[in-house]
Amino acid sequence: MINASSTTCVIGDIHGCNAALTVLLQQVQHRADTIVFLGDYVDRGPQSKEVVATILSLQKTHPRVVPLMGNHDFLFLQYLEGRDSSVFLQVGGLQTLASYGLHPAEGAEAIKQRVPLEHIAFFRSLSLFWHDQHGIYVHAGLEPGRHLSQQTSHWCLWAREQFLQSRYNFGKPVVFGHTVFDDPFLTADKIGIDTGAVYNGKLSALLLPMREVVSVPGNPDTR
Repeated sequence: MINASSTTCVIGDIHGCNAALTVLLQQVQHRADTIVFLGDYVDRGPQSKEVVATILSLQKTHPRVVPLMGNHDFLFLQYLEGRDSSVFLQVGGLQTLASYGLHPAEGAEAIKQRVPLEHIAFFRSLSLFWHDQHGIYVHAGLEPGRHLSQQTSHWCLWAREQFLQSRYNFGKPVVFGHTVFDDPFLTADKIGIDTGAVYNGKLSALLLPMREVVSVPGNPDTR
């Protein structure tokens, strides 16, 4: 049971920016009863492996950590399971493999053997969404008019304009990442907190219910 007066901290897309994540966590983790990560831990930035290690370490020390799946995490897992390689490698996967000391020429099966089992288990455990009394949390968005229990991975991981333009009320604010904003996008029913850390922007956290935003500088542009 989550206390009605509890504080939830939601952290946007990290994309291998572990240095920024470490600084941000120092500022917010002690203030939150629950920490929700909106996904995209890997790709494009230089420290994907380190980001996963940081979150796994946090799970061992913080009372409640809820990591959600992003589309880049999904693509990495697909790659490790031998289902796809081309898209993953085109959208930042090379940097992810490099953070593990790997190269695609080694082959997906050999690579899978060298990624720590704890990390593979982490990616397999990621949920598409989560909710509490303060909001609904998802990487990309939700399909308007469809009950939360019926949402699909396509919408949760890839939604953009159709979700952003919808005025459908899910009963709670939907807090999401995936779409980059210069500053957090704050409305009554939608809150977007991907502020482009890996694009020389910021890594942002949102504290609920007070709607306080805490941001730190991201890593240099590594596109």
